[in-house]
Parts: sequence; structure tokens; C-alpha cells
Amino acid sequence: MGQITARELLALLREIEGRGLYETARRLRSTCGMVFRYAIATGRAERDPSLDLRGALTTPQVVHRPAIVDPAAIGALLRAIEGFKGQATSRAALRLAAYVFVRPGELRHAEWKECDLENAVWSIPAEKMKMRRPHRVPLARQSLAILRDLQQFTGEGRYLFPSLRTCSRPISENTLNAALRRLGYASEEMCTHGFRSMASTRLNEMGRWSPDAIEGQLAHQEANAVRRAYTHSAEYWPERVMMMQAWADYLDGLREAGRVNAR
Repeated sequence: MGQITARELLALLREIEGRGLYETARRLRSTCGMVFRYAIATGRAERDPSLDLRGALTTPQVVHRPAIVDPAAIGALLRAIEGFKGQATSRAALRLAAYVFVRPGELRHAEWKECDLENAVWSIPAEKMKMRRPHRVPLARQSLAILRDLQQFTGEGRYLFPSLRTCSRPISENTLNAALRRLGYASEEMCTHGFRSMASTRLNEMGRWSPDAIEGQLAHQEANAVRRAYTHSAEYWPERVMMMQAWADYLDGLREAGRVNAR
């Protein structure tokens, strides 16, 4: 421990930054500092070289993605999606995005072999996840209905939402955002990723669900390593199954409320 230099530690952290994991590198520097402080206290080191790296690492840029979170506005968005006149697969993808609120890349790359409609679960493999951990999505009745309807169009292929040009690739990353623009939603108002913020905001404000269950369904990474291991093993699956059905019912209620008010 006492022989590790700031230069060696920086080289390791630069490797992590080289993979685009800037926040991970910053957290690891902090963790190393804790280890070195323990080493100093127990006589294994004389100083903490991580202190020399303050300001040396890249500060991750915070990206604020636009999202609609007002209940009435959510209902209007869902009605607009329901009336979308473009590609049927794009409409299905937008509808499913609202119900399952996965990351856009995870939705685009969804494959039929990952979807167990009989047991109402979509299992996303680790290599497709941002945090490189497998993730399960409980499929509410509404999500299952969308998928069963979609099967007649794309069920014989690999992807749920294949590209119009070739079935060997999924839709592009711009397809769904372009669909939202066609519906009249500007780029600063709503994006496909915004369905995640929408769900996170409303589910937390409901007060019915534990934060761990919500974060687990969002597939967020817990910063604390010990707590991360605990929440990952706990998974909160029964609560997440109930939560996803309740969320789908809630969205349907918002969508229908606008129709009732318009009469």
C-alpha cells in the first residue's frame, strides 16, 4: 500500500475514464481514499495519494433530458401517441416506452427471445444494460397486449422494432424522437428518455412504493457498494410486479380522463 503512487492511481482511473465511465472513476478515487486512510491508521501507508488527484479527473457533464411529468399533460401525450398515424411499430414502441420506461437503447434493441409473454416478463441481458447487469421488466396486462398485437407484424424476426430498411437491425436512435416531433412535441419538451423521468417522478410522488423498488425498476446503480449488493440481491420483485401493473393502470386513467373532460 505504501508504495502506490498518485501517478499509478491516476493511470488506473484514466483507463476507466477511457471507457466513458467518468462518474465511476470519480467514485473509485473516493473509495481508494477511504482505503488509504484506513491503511494510514493501521500503519500500512504513510499518506493518501488519492488526495493529489483532486481536480485531475474529468467532471461528468450532467444531461438534463426533457420530460413531461404533469398528470394532465401526460394524459394528453398518451392520447397523442394513441392517435399516431405513422409506422405502426413506432406507435407500439412509444406506447410500450410509457409503460416499461426502460432506456431508449434497451427498448430499441429488444428481441423476441427475451420476452416471456406466458410469464409476463422481459429479461434484458447484461450486455445490453448500461450498468452491465441483467434486468427484468414485469409486463403489465397493457404491455402484454401491445406485444401480442406486435407479434403479427414482427414476431417472425429477431427484433420487436426492426428497421424499415433491414430486419437485421433495430430502429435507429432517432426514430422515436422523430415520432414525438411529428406529434408536435418539441425537443426541449419531451424525448424518449423522458418516459423514465416521468415514471420516476410520478411513482415517487404516489408514496405507495419503496424507493428501492422504483430505483430497481429504473435499473439505477446504487452508489454505496454494500447497499448496492444488498438491493441487487433483494430485487424487490413482487413489489415491482404490482407497481408496474399499477403504473400501467394509472397511465390509462390519465389518458381516459382527458376524453371524459372533453365531452
